[in-house]
Amino acid sequence: MSIAAVTRSFSPAPDGTDAAVAQWVDDIAALTLPDRVVWCDGSKAEWDALAKAMVEAGTLIKLNAEHRPYSFLARSDPSDVARIEERTFICSVDPSDAGPTNNWADPVEMRSTLEGLFDGSMRGRTLYVVPFSMGPIGSPLSRLGVQVTDSPYVVASMGIMTRMGSEALQQIGPSTPWVRAIHSVGAPLALGQADVPWPCNDTKYISHFPESREIWSFGSAYGGNAILAKKAFALRIASVMARDEGWLAEHMLLIKVTNPRGRVFHVAAAFPSACGKTNLAMLSPSIPGWTVETVGDDIAWLGRGADGRLRAINPEAGFFGVAPGTGYSTNQTAMDTLWGNTIFTNVALREDGDVWWEGMSDTPPARLIDWEGKEWTPASGRPAAHPNSRFTVAARQCPSISDDWEDPQGVVIDAIIFGGRRATNVPLVVEARDWEHGVYLGATISSERTAAAEGTLGELRRDPFAMAPFCGYNMADHWAHWLAVGQELRRSGSVPRIFQVNWFRKGADGRFLWPGFAENSRVLEWILERVDGQVAATESPLGLVPAPGDLNTEGLDVSEADLAELFAVDADSWRAEADDTAAFFDSFEGRVPEAVSRQLEVLRAKLG
Repeated sequence: MSIAAVTRSFSPAPDGTDAAVAQWVDDIAALTLPDRVVWCDGSKAEWDALAKAMVEAGTLIKLNAEHRPYSFLARSDPSDVARIEERTFICSVDPSDAGPTNNWADPVEMRSTLEGLFDGSMRGRTLYVVPFSMGPIGSPLSRLGVQVTDSPYVVASMGIMTRMGSEALQQIGPSTPWVRAIHSVGAPLALGQADVPWPCNDTKYISHFPESREIWSFGSAYGGNAILAKKAFALRIASVMARDEGWLAEHMLLIKVTNPRGRVFHVAAAFPSACGKTNLAMLSPSIPGWTVETVGDDIAWLGRGADGRLRAINPEAGFFGVAPGTGYSTNQTAMDTLWGNTIFTNVALREDGDVWWEGMSDTPPARLIDWEGKEWTPASGRPAAHPNSRFTVAARQCPSISDDWEDPQGVVIDAIIFGGRRATNVPLVVEARDWEHGVYLGATISSERTAAAEGTLGELRRDPFAMAPFCGYNMADHWAHWLAVGQELRRSGSVPRIFQVNWFRKGADGRFLWPGFAENSRVLEWILERVDGQVAATESPLGLVPAPGDLNTEGLDVSEADLAELFAVDADSWRAEADDTAAFFDSFEGRVPEAVSRQLEVLRAKLG
């Protein structure tokens, strides 16, 4: 008998564990050969023990409790700092089901490759079994999963980001669907070998098997590559589940808005990265009498309720936000959320034991330890925090969290918003004429490239529904599914209105024409007054826009000329954009729904 076999310690599955779950864990353990198997219960004592062990191992640095109580800093390996889209695969049986926005891999070949990589990948480590619920426990909109991982950092993060532990495990019975998520950092330890603070592997795969509802992730311990409940389950696998089951899994924030008359609205909004998503999720309105509360900052699951209306939950229990650019002047609510009980990853460390990143304050500290552990000053000529550095914090800690954010029935959606970052063409706000037009607006979300590294400056980077990296099946089929959901909602007589916004339009001199941030509440006001039937709209070739005088600009330093430019439609530019959209649709090889293609022809006709 080998030494490894003698020292292996597998804790038994908790009483009442479904036999299929227990057998699956045994099978993964037999493949990966960990020294220990631990079933996580989600308790505070368990989290404390994990944190203590990671501090001792150098994976976490405990921050100064006077500034940031019970908070920690992690520094990843410099090679493991972000999502790796080029190593992310959809392993559908039919390659066309992945579509042009995904990397497809043959499921049989990929499974063989992964089994070879996972063979013995956890030697010398602990296999943690992490049962979790996406959404409130027991909600009809929630779904269940079990992740196995050899990373305590991932376990601690899952404890913040999901409803993780014994209660979730008890929800899984013989007939309960659940998602299988397998993760390894891919760094087995030989007998007596010293570990490193952030183990990972140069070989990386994040592979999704939509038909069998499985996720296999190897080589990375970072973010969505390893916290598989997030993008991998909550969007890529869940979007396929949603298509098959008649609901929607979307890259959308959720907010609750109350107007001065006391009417409550709920809004779902999809924005690509760098388009002000978090600021809207935690908006502090500049106009009197309006309040905005947070339901979710990143992902929404939407489905028809028993009353026929579209309802939504935030499937996550925490925020995994980008730190740089989040500051006291841009998002006070987010900063107030991070007062303590937070894991920071790849930010800078101050001399007083607190953290700092670019955008937190206008003036950086005189001395820092940067995200790689090196001394830093403002003269260093490099960022102190990694541009993709993160914070992980419980949603319940957010000062603006809504009292209905965990409503198991979901909140009723009154309006849906799509947005991109466009310096030209796209107006400040447009209302879709109907659901089909709204799906077209979502399908054509785009941002203009702003850096040479992204491609040709000004070229459109298309991100339909803000789901380009996250839709687990053919994007054109995703649009068809949205159309089908709309038909079902019409039968119940309750269809949310759809809008498009653009906070980033610029004048010929390069100035932003709209102040943004808190003033975006004025656009939100017009949208919801439209929903409430209180204001008029006027027709434009692109959709419905505010009638003269109906957008509240009282006290705002925006000239009439700038306001006119914010809604100006240049027919020639839009004809060129229509041609670009047609070429984009062609990339889907005939799968774009007729109703979506028809909207493009309507646009061309209205342009004249």
